[in-house]
Amino acid sequence: MAHYKPPVQSKVSQLIDVIVLVTLTVGALFVPLWLHMAGSSKTVASPVATPTWEALGQNAAQAKQYEALGYTPESAHDLILARFDYSFTVSALVVMIVVIVAYYVLMLRFSEVEYRDVIAEKFDEK
Repeated sequence: MAHYKPPVQSKVSQLIDVIVLVTLTVGALFVPLWLHMAGSSKTVASPVATPTWEALGQNAAQAKQYEALGYTPESAHDLILARFDYSFTVSALVVMIVVIVAYYVLMLRFSEVEYRDVIAEKFDEK
């Protein structure tokens, strides 16, 4: 039985692979932020007209820590009262499900082709 020798990939091809993978990784991390689809809340549900530490629901110890970080009640207002928006649309959910299922099917198909090629190289020489 012959020893399996995987195909050799050129240096240029390896460089292209790295560039594509880094681009996809950066894209996956930053595109949702650029499209305002992720990140913290941008609005405050019920803003306080004249914010004080007490009106923002902060006790003396919390207020002292905010002040140590350089915040005033006015500058910490949005930071303290902002809440995450957990709403979603059904169409976005369906698109995400389709993308995940398509990726899974694609990976299974590619894996099957690769697996069959390796088995054919290894055992079909008889």
